[in-house]
Amino acid sequence: MKINERTNGGRATRWPLLEPPAQRPMVHRPNLLKRRPWHVLEAPTGEFPAVDADEAMGPQLPDEATVNFVLDLSLRIGEVQMASGAGASDVTATIIAIAGALGLPHCEVDVIFTSITVTCHRGTDLTPITALRVVRSRSLDYTRLTETEKLVRKIVRGHMGAEQAQTELERITSAPHPYPRWVATLSWGGVAAFVTILLGGGFDIALVAFVISGVIDRVGRVVNRYGLPFFFQQVVGGLVATLSAMVIVSSNVLTTDKPTLVVAAAVTVLLSGLSTVSAVQDAITGYNVTAAGRTMETALMSAGLIAGVVLALRIAVMLGLPRTPLPEVTGSTPQQLPLVVLGGAGASACFALASYSKMRAMLVAAAAGGIGAAVYGSLMLAKLDGVSSSAVAATLVGFCGGVLARRLGVTPLVVAVSGITPLLPGLSTYRGLYQIGVEPSGNISTLMTAVAIGLALAAGVVLGEWLAQPVRTGLGRLERRFAGPRMAGPLEPTERSLE
Repeated sequence: MKINERTNGGRATRWPLLEPPAQRPMVHRPNLLKRRPWHVLEAPTGEFPAVDADEAMGPQLPDEATVNFVLDLSLRIGEVQMASGAGASDVTATIIAIAGALGLPHCEVDVIFTSITVTCHRGTDLTPITALRVVRSRSLDYTRLTETEKLVRKIVRGHMGAEQAQTELERITSAPHPYPRWVATLSWGGVAAFVTILLGGGFDIALVAFVISGVIDRVGRVVNRYGLPFFFQQVVGGLVATLSAMVIVSSNVLTTDKPTLVVAAAVTVLLSGLSTVSAVQDAITGYNVTAAGRTMETALMSAGLIAGVVLALRIAVMLGLPRTPLPEVTGSTPQQLPLVVLGGAGASACFALASYSKMRAMLVAAAAGGIGAAVYGSLMLAKLDGVSSSAVAATLVGFCGGVLARRLGVTPLVVAVSGITPLLPGLSTYRGLYQIGVEPSGNISTLMTAVAIGLALAAGVVLGEWLAQPVRTGLGRLERRFAGPRMAGPLEPTERSLE
């Protein structure tokens, strides 16, 4: 480096003189602003480095056999969730989390009402691998769902490999129900009995409702062995419930002015197995095809129940059985509020037991049902309408289930569905059907009110679960994105990348 001295006001100043840079060859760079439009659309030639054709782009994945094994495991877990009533968003998040934890960084999942499709992308040189599994049967076995949830957590946290998970899943799916079938029958009878108490009936009506609902469950089991579609099973259930109540009323066995509460309790039991919550969750989270399928199934099952009840009412009129006045929706008093809470807690616990839940899930479901019934009864005391009261109570049930259920090792879906069972509009449904099938000037407004209550319950549960997310993940981590209402599957958001 050279030094140049200059005079500045009589003082010599030393300035460093930088050497000129080495001469570089001139490269012609075209001015893109002066290019014609048709030149811009042309492919560049020599301006960008060419991609090596021998270099594969995309994720480095295991061999094809391993990919097929992981996809099959993920699909089978998703099938268990789907058959148990989990929402499409929950099934999608579960499959993506499992595949990512087992080495498949980018998978696309498509869930519809009857099938699950998973595609694993393997870069530009290899063709994607697609696997499909059809959901053929649906059953309420919450113990199986809970055990599957535990398995998913172990896989996502890296505590279990693919082969061990496959063996554990095989054990879960092939294990028998934790209780005998007659325990489920008694539990369905218990749901009807506690719902009767919740509606203001006496213990004699509760006992009759217990017997009739147990008979309906056994009859449904018999006709199910012959492959009778569920639509006709609902018709048989509504027919047996209504005719049995009419016969008991005509025989003067019950000395009460509310004998038709038996039918209302039986209708509540028949409505409790429908997938209304999952249908609303799918519709809210954007899975419209699956939501349409679930909605159609719920509507068809409800239509079967309506047909059975109306047919029984017509038969009762033809046989000349005495008509009983419709039970009014009684306004609860502060003195009756403890019975309302007891009925709600008992009905939720019995529903969880009928769905083969274990003791811890039963206790959490009972607490949720009691809280929901207490809120509903209190709001009705405040002269709030039934739809709004049901929505607020269901929101609280979903919130409590979302916050407490996972910390206690229980799937929120179990708590949500069990917690709103006592609030199902069995009485309003029967009143609407009676007005349509028996009274000359039928009024459909009561039946529409029952539909509105059912939708309010389902939407309230989904909203409560969504509101529980920041509380459940910690108030200090509010920056975590909301993943939508989640009632099953992993909680942590899954990062999907091709790197």
